Amino acid sequence: MIRMSHATRPSPRRLKDSLYEYFARIGKATGSPKRLEILDLLCQSEKSVEEIARQADLDVKNASAHLKVLHSARLIDSRRSGKHVYYRVADATVAEYWLMTRAMAQHRFAEIERTVRSYFHERETMVTLDRQALLGKARKGDVIVLDVRPRSEYEQAHLPHARSVPLPELEQRLATLPRNKHIIAYCRGPYCVLSQEALEMLRKRGFKAFRLADGVLEWQAAGLPLVRNTSPEV
Repeated sequence: MIRMSHATRPSPRRLKDSLYEYFARIGKATGSPKRLEILDLLCQSEKSVEEIARQADLDVKNASAHLKVLHSARLIDSRRSGKHVYYRVADATVAEYWLMTRAMAQHRFAEIERTVRSYFHERETMVTLDRQALLGKARKGDVIVLDVRPRSEYEQAHLPHARSVPLPELEQRLATLPRNKHIIAYCRGPYCVLSQEALEMLRKRGFKAFRLADGVLEWQAAGLPLVRNTSPEV
């Protein structure tokens, strides 16, 4: 066994400074609202720079700059396919970090709840079933669960028995939905507006529609099953 001599061992102060510098790199990398939004998007599925720019309302240059910072902190990985570069979260702990960061902010800032309530009409539109009951009803076909995220995110992972109906396609596919069953729409979690927009469209057309606050990350954190794409990467 190799022993470190006292001459080469760092002082306690130097040790702490070095360790906390690494810890701070995570905080520095995520100290931007846009970078947190990008992490949230990448927790849903692998995406190209162009997709990230479009979905985060950035130009490609700025999106690339934010991705570089996240990559340097080892929060995301990348791969090249032809002319395109694709990014994904480094591992499951990044998604856990994002959920914990969000939960901490929810606990510390009452303004978050007020902001959410000003947009979402919780009492009238939220699903009242617990997760296991909803899963059972979806399995039996008693309710129709719609995943209104982009199809690439659905293909990466989705709730069991959910149908992929990306929001831009919903209006054209209304005729395929039953009117005698409740429609449950979900997207990227409690603060994603896609499911709210889907809900408003469905209700205007006379459907019995509700919104599920959970997304894939929340479902996973609750220990519930997901349907995942197990095909190897290209």
